[in-house]
Amino acid sequence: MRLLTAAIATVALTFGAQAVTAAPVEIKFSHVVAESTPKGKMAIRFKELVEQRLGDKVTVSVFPNSQLFGDDKVLEAMLLGDVQMAAPSLSKFQKYTPALQIFDLPFLFNDMGAVDRFQQSETGQELLNSLRKKGYVGLGYLHNGMKQLSANSPLRVPADAEGKKFRIQTSDVLAAQFEAVGGVPLKKPFSEVFTLMQTKAIDGSENPWTNIYSKKFHEVQSYITETDHGVLDYMVVTSAEFWNGLDDDLRAEVKKALDEAIAYGNEEAAKLAAEDRQKIIDSGRSEVLQITEAERELWVEAMKPVWKQFSSDIGQDLINEALKANAK
Repeated sequence: MRLLTAAIATVALTFGAQAVTAAPVEIKFSHVVAESTPKGKMAIRFKELVEQRLGDKVTVSVFPNSQLFGDDKVLEAMLLGDVQMAAPSLSKFQKYTPALQIFDLPFLFNDMGAVDRFQQSETGQELLNSLRKKGYVGLGYLHNGMKQLSANSPLRVPADAEGKKFRIQTSDVLAAQFEAVGGVPLKKPFSEVFTLMQTKAIDGSENPWTNIYSKKFHEVQSYITETDHGVLDYMVVTSAEFWNGLDDDLRAEVKKALDEAIAYGNEEAAKLAAEDRQKIIDSGRSEVLQITEAERELWVEAMKPVWKQFSSDIGQDLINEALKANAK
């Protein structure tokens, strides 16, 4: 009888262990923008690919528009296990590693091609690992696009920014960028930007075309100056604890799906930048200003001292490597 009882107990424990093992891994993917943006589309594609290939092993839930966490809280929540993946803008990693501030330097990259060449270089890929000591794993770069300036009055030359309040991300480099042209930088969450513009609590901001259009900033800003003065890209990130806790085979499949989703998102970023720019022009709600080369050079001259200001934090060697990416 005892042998029978022991056998039954063994079977029960075995099936119980199998049941626990069979429970799918849950990935909560939190981000702050609309589903129609490159980041939103990438996250949805990642969910689709994972569930097509690993539906019985992994589930993905996507939370756009700051539904779950804002970019200011998501990284803390990740270490607590409340979210497994996010794609904050590169500016959000300043407090974890100064090297990533390189992506905030104004007029460093000529275009998105240069950004991509640097990110895919050996140096750029090494930066993905710069967060490991803080408990995070960088999984890839996602494009959004080059940034434009918007305001309630025309911004053609640096003097036009004098005294104006600009919303910025939590980045000391971006604060210095606007201070260099006499602006007043205000660090505010992305989810508050529309209201801040609408109520005139801020005078302007900087964003890629997809953010401006998807969040309707062009409806509450009279002018958008086409400067391409910086890049707003993201890093898809997870916690080291979660990532290292996955089985090797499962981790490889999830990473493969993510790489495909990021490639798709980057293609969408290039397409949407052109489309959304035209939609803003067609709307007539905001005037898009194209500055001359001479006017643009004034912005470059005014903001370029920011490079020297942060070169010791970022590393001059790293800045030099980024500049090489401008040569095709």
